[in-house]
Amino acid sequence: MLSWVDGRPAEVLSVRDRGLAYGDGLFETIAVSAGRPRLLARHLARLEEGLRRLRLAVSLELVEQELLSFSAGLGSGVLKLMLTRGEGLRGYAPPAEAKVSRILIGSPTPAYPPANAEQGIALFPCATRLAEQPLLAGLKHLNRLEQVLARGEWDDPAYAEGLMRDHSGRVIEGVFSNLFLVRDGRLLTPELSRCGVAGVMRAELLAWATAQGIATEVRDIGYDELLQADEVFLCNSLYGVWPVRRLQAHTWPVGAITRKLQSHFGELLDS
Repeated sequence: MLSWVDGRPAEVLSVRDRGLAYGDGLFETIAVSAGRPRLLARHLARLEEGLRRLRLAVSLELVEQELLSFSAGLGSGVLKLMLTRGEGLRGYAPPAEAKVSRILIGSPTPAYPPANAEQGIALFPCATRLAEQPLLAGLKHLNRLEQVLARGEWDDPAYAEGLMRDHSGRVIEGVFSNLFLVRDGRLLTPELSRCGVAGVMRAELLAWATAQGIATEVRDIGYDELLQADEVFLCNSLYGVWPVRRLQAHTWPVGAITRKLQSHFGELLDS
């Protein structure tokens, strides 16, 4: 496994690092193909927003340079970038002069079953609910305990993903994916201003659909509206688009809009 800490090959991090102690930081999971990180501009834009909100001071140009160099050495696979507030003393108060830790880890591309994309998946109804925190909503911050608990709810391989809702019952996302619905030819995806992760593939998909003349809408979506959808699918930057065929007793077909988006983004990921 290839790994760097602060721009150098390393596998050791200080036990005083605030990322370990408090989840005080951000991360990005980036697909790498032929030595190049995919969707890099969108990853950097989300990272820049996260750095602003968490008030982490680090050169984004330096981070980009390290991402490019690391990706060239990795070749193909998955790059995980973590930026933490660095070392600190005991207590929540951030250090007056924090030095951000830059961590890069490379791993092989996940071998997802081809049937997930070709035939669609079953979605597990997670009981774990997402807490609302607008300050952190949309970001990939290092505290993923809600997702850890949700993913621990099932071990049946029949389920490839889980549905996550907020405490008001609104549908938000998958455990590691973003959620889309198709209804009456319109593309709908949940509003993520209270909780959830604003995925880079979600942003790319919305932009492309709009350019293709497909009506898009970002808003609150209730559970009943999900069940009434004509098509349902999930997306993320590693696997592209997976149709959702079943949630408990409810089923959906794999529709034309899902297949159109899947075809385009499958080509993007293969390029």
